[in-house]
Amino acid sequence: MQHPTRMCSLSSTERHSHQDKAAENLWHDDQILQANVPVPGPAVPSVELHRDNVLTFAPLQAKDYELRQYETAKWVSTVIRGESQKEAMRQGFWKLFHYIQGKNERETKIDMTVPVTCLVKSGCTDFKISFFVPFEHQDSPPQPTDSDVFVEERKAAAIFVRSFGGFASPEKYAEEAEVLARTLRNRGQPFHEDFFYTAGYDSPFKLFNRHNEVWYFKK
Repeated sequence: MQHPTRMCSLSSTERHSHQDKAAENLWHDDQILQANVPVPGPAVPSVELHRDNVLTFAPLQAKDYELRQYETAKWVSTVIRGESQKEAMRQGFWKLFHYIQGKNERETKIDMTVPVTCLVKSGCTDFKISFFVPFEHQDSPPQPTDSDVFVEERKAAAIFVRSFGGFASPEKYAEEAEVLARTLRNRGQPFHEDFFYTAGYDSPFKLFNRHNEVWYFKK
């Protein structure tokens, strides 16, 4: 990982090259969580991990979606304002990447986890990007030293999930979210319609059998 002062002196192309290499090394490390999900189509993510360190849920499978019950858990997050969703995801990822690489009060390196989520609100250009905090740090996560990064606790929730494969653009996420919303309305399922989450399970360097999700919270 380049020191921040050094990175400031690099050109944009060089800087992204250094960042991409660092991320590729992290994703290929045997310590990270890796999604092992059959796609396309609805699927229950089966996560292969180095230690017992998986975000658990109890799924109820339907034809076009799942209803999952997630337990209370801590996430590390950042909010990017006034950017496109794609650019917000890029900026947010690197802020959180630096946190897990030691930019925290304990200078602790933390395992990369999946999914990486993004909160999308209707008519809003603020996007919240989040990494799940590994279970070994759930009780007392190291506090970020970047004022734009924070640890939050998400309460237990029932979440409607639609899964799909391929490389997911913001437009594709929005399309899949609309399909899920339409399905839920047609089936009389109450949900919070003013926001949804995107969830990505794969490194950008993975080319095949990718797994993506959109989430709506059940009322």
